[in-house]
Amino acid sequence: MDGFHPAGTHAAVCGKRQQFGSRFLSDPARVFHHNAWDSVEWSEEQAAAAERKVQENSTQRVCQEKQVDYEINANKYWNDFYKIHENGFFKDRHWLFTEFPELAPSQNQNHLKDLLSENKGSEVPVCRSSEDGSGLIIEEQHSCSSVSLGHKTQPPPVEENVTQKLRHLEICADEFPGSSATYRILEVGCGVGNTVFPILQTNNDPRLFVYCCDFSSTAVELVQTNSAYDPSRCFAFVHDLCDEDKSYPVPGDSLDVIILIFVLSAIIPDKMQKAINRLSRLLKPGGMMLLRDYGRYDMAQLRFKKGQCLSENFYVRGDGTRVYFFTQDELDTLFTTAGLEKVQNLVDRRLQVNRGKQLTMYRVWIQCKYRKPLLSSTS
Repeated sequence: MDGFHPAGTHAAVCGKRQQFGSRFLSDPARVFHHNAWDSVEWSEEQAAAAERKVQENSTQRVCQEKQVDYEINANKYWNDFYKIHENGFFKDRHWLFTEFPELAPSQNQNHLKDLLSENKGSEVPVCRSSEDGSGLIIEEQHSCSSVSLGHKTQPPPVEENVTQKLRHLEICADEFPGSSATYRILEVGCGVGNTVFPILQTNNDPRLFVYCCDFSSTAVELVQTNSAYDPSRCFAFVHDLCDEDKSYPVPGDSLDVIILIFVLSAIIPDKMQKAINRLSRLLKPGGMMLLRDYGRYDMAQLRFKKGQCLSENFYVRGDGTRVYFFTQDELDTLFTTAGLEKVQNLVDRRLQVNRGKQLTMYRVWIQCKYRKPLLSSTS
């Protein structure tokens, strides 16, 4: 069954994952000694029970009229969410720097010289305002091509490519927010800034500029009015990830990192591929797309009741917001179809514990890193 791997087997294939922690449950009797356990193995019985539960809660689908409402008024439901919770719902994500060291570019300066010397003459020209061109700083650099990783990059049609280049030149002709920066990060689906503010507070590199956007105007307003918001280092804006007609306020090939933290799962599955394609075009050659999102059979999926399922593995919550639960293969297809190379695609299986209520909760998250090839697919 896709997505289920005993922790020992997975570690043997992918190498030991120190990032996710080192607290392993070897004695079931000690389960309530800590709040969480890492890389928890799923028995065949548990996996089968999870599959049965999902089949059960998927038998009754939300009527088409309501499905249309949830799609058309998606921004309303998210605005209502942030009006109610403001900045008190999510905690700041300081774990990001352990899982995604790419978010601290000052630590990666030594990789740049090696990267440029290895790939001299093979880089795609990009619009940079800096002379040193330090936009190719990447953690975990790999010299292998997408072919050696078993993925085929798919260049956009010629007409689309020409259009994108023209748009790129238009934006380059004018100043854009962060145009003087040499390391640019974009977070899509920023919420109230639980990722953005830890980045700004942790990384004081003057060459860094952070962009952040959200579907919810209420969320963006909360970011902009936060005391930690600094317009000289950050630009927050309202943007619909699925809007094909609205462009991002940066040129193509200009971003070093794009972050997607529990955001892709919030949009309708049919629109995911085009959204990732558009984001991919914003990355510099060598730039990274980082994702962390819900995995198939996560506790949240198993808790849905009948009548909340929109389509296969896609649900609506009681507040009208929606969520999809991924497999590794689905995410791999989305990113590689957009022309990106796999660097990391892991399942993070954790057992969270409520010691007061003596409850155990099995969480399944997927973490991915995909990179834009250094060599142009047309070169």
